[in-house]
Amino acid sequence: MKYVIIGGAGAMGQIAVRDLVEFADKSDEIVVADYDFEKAKSKVAAFGNRVSAIQINVTDLIKAKKALEGTFVVINCVQYHLNIDVMRAALAVKAHYIDLGGLFHMTRKQLELNEDFKAANRIAILGMGAAPGITNILSRMAVDQLDSVQEIHTRVAGSDQSKYKDVPALPLSYSLQTILEEFSMPPAVFTKGAFIFAEPMSGMVPLKFPPPLGVKKPMFTIHSEVATLPLTFAAKGVKEVSFKIAFDTEFLDRVRFLRDLGLASHELVKIGHASVAPIELVNKIAMAQKQAKLVGKLNQHEIVRAIVKGTIKKKKVTLILDCHTKGLPKWGFGTDVNTGCPPAVAALMLAKGEITGIGTLAPEVAVPPDAFFKHLKKRQFWVTQTKKTGWGLKT
Repeated sequence: MKYVIIGGAGAMGQIAVRDLVEFADKSDEIVVADYDFEKAKSKVAAFGNRVSAIQINVTDLIKAKKALEGTFVVINCVQYHLNIDVMRAALAVKAHYIDLGGLFHMTRKQLELNEDFKAANRIAILGMGAAPGITNILSRMAVDQLDSVQEIHTRVAGSDQSKYKDVPALPLSYSLQTILEEFSMPPAVFTKGAFIFAEPMSGMVPLKFPPPLGVKKPMFTIHSEVATLPLTFAAKGVKEVSFKIAFDTEFLDRVRFLRDLGLASHELVKIGHASVAPIELVNKIAMAQKQAKLVGKLNQHEIVRAIVKGTIKKKKVTLILDCHTKGLPKWGFGTDVNTGCPPAVAALMLAKGEITGIGTLAPEVAVPPDAFFKHLKKRQFWVTQTKKTGWGLKT
């Protein structure tokens, strides 16, 4: 099998690469494809002949096709704006495709390539990280236990009690551009059986998580779970679907400041003889920051949660499914593994024949939950479930 990780030199791509190095067959080919070839070469050096590096520009279909010849599955870890370009490149070489999500609107556009992937007898799994990804599959696990479904709510929260030195002005684990868009684009919410758009960063309601997280205040942000879950489970009667995520208060304030300053804008600003989009400029600067240095042991914990309200034998119940991770310090990664590992797991499941669909599919449709979470258990993830009577739990 030939696995190609586009954007494999980036934060999430590096985790997917390491996962494949650990779990793929020794005879498989693992390729880091990145626009920054020098960075790609530096990232694969530690793996010897196990991993190779190539340069790729996904917006040039002819050259991208040549670079991807012979690929079994493309794992897309680049900025989501390029998802369609990467999908077309995968189609050109008849490769399977997996990405980390499309912030609702892009996911909807990607679903339109369903017939193209069916014609190629290939699958495109849209949104296969932590959220979307694990959240979708947790929702599927809960829905499968219910006779009917009223509400599906996905929530994400974490805690980092590690000690660091040389902390940057704005610590980041993934693209600031994506974060700024999540903070500024109206989030989709499915309510009373219809899609609406709420105020960015609204909906902060206290929600209790297991220790060490405690009470957090997740907020609405635009996410692709809301693009697929209402459609997937329409036959079960779902009327409410939402996504919220909790951030550290200091981080929240700093990103809000950048947004309010106008740095989330895609409108070009002329500076001398050059024109630049503020969001691209601030992202370039922020992502170039040196990472903080860990002092002592890593002490992180993240939970992605599905809250599903429905009925069993006409009785109202609420199921709460939590997927926990503390990271994989032996690999050198914290809780970001819950985003970087799932696309690699899905790729390996495709290779093993555990995923068999074709077309453009959401994780809750494409990925069998039991097999998926068995793979995650090997990576020190674990799932807990709580069942409550009634629908009274605040979300």
